[in-house]
Amino acid sequence: MEEKKKLLTYAGLKALEDELETLKVVKRKEVSAKIKEAREQGDLSENAEYDAAKDEQRDIEARIEELEKILKNVEVVVEEEVDYDKVNVGCTVLVHDKEFNEEIQFMIVGSTEANSLKGKISNESPVGKALIGKKVGENVKVETQAGIMEYKVLKIDRSI
Repeated sequence: MEEKKKLLTYAGLKALEDELETLKVVKRKEVSAKIKEAREQGDLSENAEYDAAKDEQRDIEARIEELEKILKNVEVVVEEEVDYDKVNVGCTVLVHDKEFNEEIQFMIVGSTEANSLKGKISNESPVGKALIGKKVGENVKVETQAGIMEYKVLKIDRSI
C-alpha cells in the first residue's frame, strides 16, 4: 500500500532539510565525541556519561530516519499556484471567532509542519478541514474537543 504524500510548504521543507543536515553533520559528530570521551574514562558498566551519550545517539539516529522517511514522501505546495480566492494549504486565513468575538489568524499547513502554538494548523485537523475551500465572508462551524466553534472567514493571504 502506497503511503499518503505529506504536504509541506516550501518553508517547512527547508526547515526539515536544515534539521536533517544539522543532525547528520553537527549532532552526529558531537555525540560521537561524547561517546569517545566517556569510553576513555574506563569501565563502561557504571558510566552514566556513556549511557547518556548512547541514548542521545539513538535519538538522533531515530530522528534522522524519521526525517528521511518524511522527505522521501513529500509534496511541496507551490505558493504561486495556490488559489487565494479560497482557503487552501499554504495560505494564512484571518477568521472571526463568534463565541469569543475575536480575530484569529491561522496558517494552513500539512500535518508535518503543524504547530498550534505558532498558529500553524494542519489541513487534516478539524479546524483545518472545515476551513479548506471556504471563501471570504463564509461561515464555518467546526466540532472540536472544546465544543462547536463558529468562525467567519475575513481574509485569505499568501503565507510568508
